[in-house]
Amino acid sequence: MLFRKHSLVIKSYAKLNLSLKIVGTRPDGYHLLDMVNLPLELHDIVEVNLMPGAQDTYITADDPLLNAMRHNLCGQAVQALRDRYQFSDNFNIHIHKEIPFAAGLGGGSSNAAAVLYAVNQLLHLGADATTLHQIALSIGADVPYFFLNRPARLQGIGDIIQPLDCHPSYYCLLVKPKEGVSTKECYQICDRFSRLSIDNDKVIQGLVQGDDHLISSARGNDLEAPAMEIVPAIKDILDTLHSMNFSIVGMSGSGSCCFALTKDLKKAKESYRQLSKTMDFVGLTRTME
Repeated sequence: MLFRKHSLVIKSYAKLNLSLKIVGTRPDGYHLLDMVNLPLELHDIVEVNLMPGAQDTYITADDPLLNAMRHNLCGQAVQALRDRYQFSDNFNIHIHKEIPFAAGLGGGSSNAAAVLYAVNQLLHLGADATTLHQIALSIGADVPYFFLNRPARLQGIGDIIQPLDCHPSYYCLLVKPKEGVSTKECYQICDRFSRLSIDNDKVIQGLVQGDDHLISSARGNDLEAPAMEIVPAIKDILDTLHSMNFSIVGMSGSGSCCFALTKDLKKAKESYRQLSKTMDFVGLTRTME
């Protein structure tokens, strides 16, 4: 090939679990879920450089927690494609982190999806959407969602994805304690807790109609209680957000990041300023349609 592109820079977006309901357990121990996801404008930057002649693939990040993880999801993404297409090429992958670590915002899975996309493009592998979905699923149940980046209902283990025909537009306040929550640990203890009364059909109806009260009354997260047992500070954050009179408040995924949604930019900015004085991590972003 005369002109071969050697690098790609990709925005790797976060997601918000607006609602997460555990509906059962598979024989292999995986929990069956019913979730409503919203993509966020908050994103990492993933730079993937093809390195001709390199003996290995190197992954770095400007977050020291990730630099210690030699075999993180991005490395698994390269290996999964290598197993499928038998290429020998190696890469230098750098992740500029904005999505907090162990937060329930899908940062690692989003990064993996970005790497799958980039390697497929740089090496002209020709993997179509179905193939990329299959490979992404082999890395993690929530990786395929990040090829969509639209409001969606996710079922099964997160692998059954139904895009939603709605256009929610919220300012999103994100507040995370210093401690993160291990997704594996959270799922290991979640069956000790009672399930919440969650109606995701009504959550979706609320999104379509722009009815914040309906969303708030119908949504929930069955991982919230187990996550609070692991990181008690989550409860304090949720109590604080409720006390600030946000209409929609919750925890995303397995935590530990909590969120408040509002259509009032002034309120979002003022709350951001207040919380930034005392909280370990506070972010202000928007949902994407």
